[in-house]
Amino acid sequence: MQYITNPDRYKDMTYNRCGKSGIKLPAISLGLWHNFGGVDNFENSKKILFKAFDSGITHFDLANNYGPPPGSAEETLGRILKSDLYPFRDELIISTKAGYTMWDGPYGDFGSRKYLIASLDQSLKRLGLDYVDIFYHHRPDAETPLEESMLALDHIVRSGKALYAGISNYGADDTRKATEILESLGTPCLIHQAKYNMFNRWIEEKLLETLQAEGVGCIVFSPLAQGLLTDRYLKGIPADSRAGKSHGFLKVEQITPDLLGKISELEKIAIRRMQTLAQMALAWTLRLPGVTSTLIGASTVEQLVNNIAALQNLQFSSEEIAAIDGILK
Repeated sequence: MQYITNPDRYKDMTYNRCGKSGIKLPAISLGLWHNFGGVDNFENSKKILFKAFDSGITHFDLANNYGPPPGSAEETLGRILKSDLYPFRDELIISTKAGYTMWDGPYGDFGSRKYLIASLDQSLKRLGLDYVDIFYHHRPDAETPLEESMLALDHIVRSGKALYAGISNYGADDTRKATEILESLGTPCLIHQAKYNMFNRWIEEKLLETLQAEGVGCIVFSPLAQGLLTDRYLKGIPADSRAGKSHGFLKVEQITPDLLGKISELEKIAIRRMQTLAQMALAWTLRLPGVTSTLIGASTVEQLVNNIAALQNLQFSSEEIAAIDGILK
């Protein structure tokens, strides 16, 4: 059956300007870190992507190693682009990254020019694309000169294989240095992707201030702390949850009684806001002016729809913020 798009797909989505660039990103973007690999149901992945686009989500985020197995999330999106979504390519922002282990030997990891350029070439083949919109260096590399990694990003943009350069998981000081190098090369850094949620607030200390000063956007990942900031674990460990999967990053031992107590208290605030805990947690990440977009995952269409509904209430009272901070401390 041919995919038919929702003609009103842009009606209800919020779009935020990314730093000082001309690009706007949806307030909620879709990450393909989980649920789009070779181990996952392809038809379900397709349904999630279709619903995301129909809801105004124009940004799909990947990395070379997303799966499992590594590379298979890019292959999944590539298949769906070829069969259904390619006519809408110019309406999409597609990003990928390199920086973690992708292949054996000394050239398949970290931040060398050889690795970054070779990895993107492989990603483009898996995606079936001539270019991606954003290419990130996925993590800093202490053993490779920062100039080398940034020169590689500059080359990639100038070669037309990516339209914009980004960095991910960089600390504030390295972010400032990286953005200054890219600016001097004439390829400004568009965006920084950083982990941020109620249980991990490190970007508030210095990074956001640095990004705003440099005119760089910020997209946050793991806003639900891999599902902890939902009601999924309040009654045990579901078999289909990230903690329940053998290949997941969230481990059962991380879900302590103290943590569950905090989650329960946060849920009470969410209920008073007429939101689910997940919706409140997503809205909470967007409360800061420096955050351009929050990056969600989804295992079902229903979960995706519920998370997008977070946009219906993005305002927090000072009393709510104080109560949340009190719980988190």
